[in-house]
Amino acid sequence: MAPELAGKMTAKAAVAAAKPATKALLDTLRVTPTTPFAEQDFLNMFFREQYKPIPLVYNLVLAMLWRHPENVQLEKVKVVHYCAAGSKPWRFTGKEENMDREDIRILVRNWWDIYNDESLDFKGLAADADELEAAAKKPLRAALAEAGTVKYVTAPSAA
Repeated sequence: MAPELAGKMTAKAAVAAAKPATKALLDTLRVTPTTPFAEQDFLNMFFREQYKPIPLVYNLVLAMLWRHPENVQLEKVKVVHYCAAGSKPWRFTGKEENMDREDIRILVRNWWDIYNDESLDFKGLAADADELEAAAKKPLRAALAEAGTVKYVTAPSAA
């Protein structure tokens, strides 16, 4: 973490919500040194005077379960940060420090239940996706061709 932020409350990039002026953001980015936590440190520095913590139900860091359990209402939690060592649901064993707990097992089980719930899979316009994508690109291609400075060349997907 950037030294000037040590010991201060900080924001998580994953749950940040703000509307900064683009120019101010870019100006700050140009003069910000490289830091270990990249975008999170940058956002913490940029918004240091505007930071307002959100309720734990929308930003539960797992360490709160053992550090401040009196502040956690597990049944109301909407967003969980699986950031503690050994807590990633797809790597969870329960053997790491603080992971052999029923509340952690419940959260990991809930994560897998949601992940495996096929009713949550998008099944919309798959058949028409190629046509929609091609139609969406037509105005851009026409504008690029008209500008005369960029030539459009098709290439296979890198995926």
